[in-house]
Amino acid sequence: MVRSTTIFRVHDGLPLAASVDDETTEKALTEYKQQSKLIFRRLNANSEPACSIESGAYTLHYLIVDKVIYMCICDTSYPRKLAFSYLDELSKEFQRSYEGKIETVNRPYAFMGFDTFISKTTRLYRDSRTLTQGGGPAAGPSSRMDQLNENLKDVTQIMTKNMEDLLWRGDSLDRMSQLSTSLRSESAKYRKAARNINLQALIRKWAPVGGIGFFFILFIWYRFF
Repeated sequence: MVRSTTIFRVHDGLPLAASVDDETTEKALTEYKQQSKLIFRRLNANSEPACSIESGAYTLHYLIVDKVIYMCICDTSYPRKLAFSYLDELSKEFQRSYEGKIETVNRPYAFMGFDTFISKTTRLYRDSRTLTQGGGPAAGPSSRMDQLNENLKDVTQIMTKNMEDLLWRGDSLDRMSQLSTSLRSESAKYRKAARNINLQALIRKWAPVGGIGFFFILFIWYRFF
């Protein structure tokens, strides 16, 4: 089942909305939520638009739509198709509700009122057996699966990664980025120093000639004028 949901802004990782989790869920998912924050700080407009990240007993699924990241943490046994259908529904309603405001907010969880829709949708997607088999007390879940099968991309095309490997690689990339920045800085300093040395060499080389020429011009000036 879907255990927790958070919505972030892509360019700065600002959390915009989240599910209201009970104390037991919050305690069980503390480590996974911390991991998710590390991951989402590295996401940008060029990142994979959808991905599943496996981490122990849970899988973190995210979907990027219109510069917003929709993330849910689910049991590993929960079907990926349902997880991305769930995120797809959240993205459509969130854009409909807050279009034009998403880029202007500057405080965390500015749209916490969206948790009502998150809770309602989570309840609809709680029982994966009901959804996948088309049973249940109402036709809603079955029709949702019909729409999913027609409209959603084949989830087999969505990349699956391992959280531990992803964090390790991300950390390595960060170190490489820092090293690259340092090398560029040192290179710029070297070029500037080299220009100064060349300029000083030219001054030392031509200063005597310039001095002689200056005195010669002064001599001519006073001699004939």
